Amino acid sequence: MRKKFILLFLSISVSAMVLGGCSKEEEASNAGNVSSEPVIQVITDDTAAPTTAVVATEETVEEETREGMYRSELTNEWIDETIKDQRPIAAMVDNEKTALPHYGLSTADVVYEMTNSTANEGVTRFMVLVKDWESITQLGSIRSVRPTNLQIIPEWNAVICHDGGPFYIDDYLAKDYVENFSGTFSRVDNGKSREFTEYICTGDLDKNFASKGYSKTYNDYYPGEHYEFAPDSDPTDLSKDSKSKDATHIQLPFKHNKPFFDYDEAEGVYKYSEYGSAHVDPGNDNKQLAFTNILLQNSRYVKFDDNGYMMFHSIDFNRDGYYITGGKAIPITWSKDDELTPTKYYDMDGEMIKLNTGKTYVALIPDDIWSNLEIK
Repeated sequence: MRKKFILLFLSISVSAMVLGGCSKEEEASNAGNVSSEPVIQVITDDTAAPTTAVVATEETVEEETREGMYRSELTNEWIDETIKDQRPIAAMVDNEKTALPHYGLSTADVVYEMTNSTANEGVTRFMVLVKDWESITQLGSIRSVRPTNLQIIPEWNAVICHDGGPFYIDDYLAKDYVENFSGTFSRVDNGKSREFTEYICTGDLDKNFASKGYSKTYNDYYPGEHYEFAPDSDPTDLSKDSKSKDATHIQLPFKHNKPFFDYDEAEGVYKYSEYGSAHVDPGNDNKQLAFTNILLQNSRYVKFDDNGYMMFHSIDFNRDGYYITGGKAIPITWSKDDELTPTKYYDMDGEMIKLNTGKTYVALIPDDIWSNLEIK
C-alpha cells in the first residue's frame, strides 16, 4: 500500500479532541493547562494508527512591564522611568559614634561598609549609593574619601560626594572616569563639632552638577548594569545549594562599632545594628537600616603609614566571600578586573549569583580578621 507521511502540529487540547473530544466545560477548565510543546503525528499508511513524538520548544516568558516605570539597575525594584539613565551618587558617611544618628541611609539602594583606618580599632565608614538623589532631603553626615572608594565608584559610574581626604586620593581624583563633589554641601547645626555637621540637603546636588558641568546621566564610562537579579516569580533560594547554612544572625568582625544583622523572616530582610543599638534613620520615621542581600568580601589591604591610612585591594581575583539572603548563606568567590569593571560574585560551581530584588549591603572585611566573622 502506498505510504504517505503527514506532519501535523497540534496542541494538546486538539489532540485530546481527536482521541475523544471535550465538552465545553472541559475545554474551559483545561484552557489554562495547554502545553506549548507541539505534537508531531506521523501516519505511515491509510490504516495505521498515528505515533507521536514531542519536539521541545523554548518556552517564552513574558517580562512584566509597568507603565511609566522600570526595574532599577541597583535594586531591581520598580522606579520612575524618568530617571532610568540618571547616574547614582555615592556619598561618604562618617561612622564614628559621634556622627550618629545617620540621616538618609535607609533610603539608599546599596550600602558599602569597610575599614577606614588601621587606627582607632579599625573604625569603618559607609559609602552609600543613591539612584534617585533628587529625592534626598538630608543625607550624612559627610566625611572624607579613601582610595578604595575611588576604585569602586567607577564600576557604578557614580559621582562621589565627600569632604576632602588624604593626599593618597589625588592620583585617583585625576582620572577622567572619577568625578567628585567635595566639601560643597550644607551645614546643619546639630550641636556637634564642625566635622560632624555636613550633610547633603535638598538642592545641593543640583547646584554641584551645574557648577562642575558633570553629566547627570550615564556617560561613556558606564560599564552597564551591575548585578544580576533573580525574577520575582523565581527568587534565589539558597537552601537549594548543598553548601548553604543557616544565617539568621551575622556578627561582623569590625571591632570599633561591633555591627551585626538579625534576619526578620516576616519582612524577608536583614536589620542592621551597631554600637549596641538598632541603626535607625530619623529622616525616615526612625526606620531601621535593612537589606535583602548581604555580600561579604574577604579582602587584602595595604597600610600606608603610621596614621592608619590604608587601602583595600578591591581589584583582586578569586577571593573568598559569602552571599546571604532569605535566612541562608553560601560561600562565594569574588573578582574585579579593573576600576571600570563591576565586581563579580560566583557560587562554588562557578556560576554568577543572582541577587533578590531589594537593597544590598556590601562589606570589605580585612583578611586578618575574616576568621572572626560569625554566621549562625
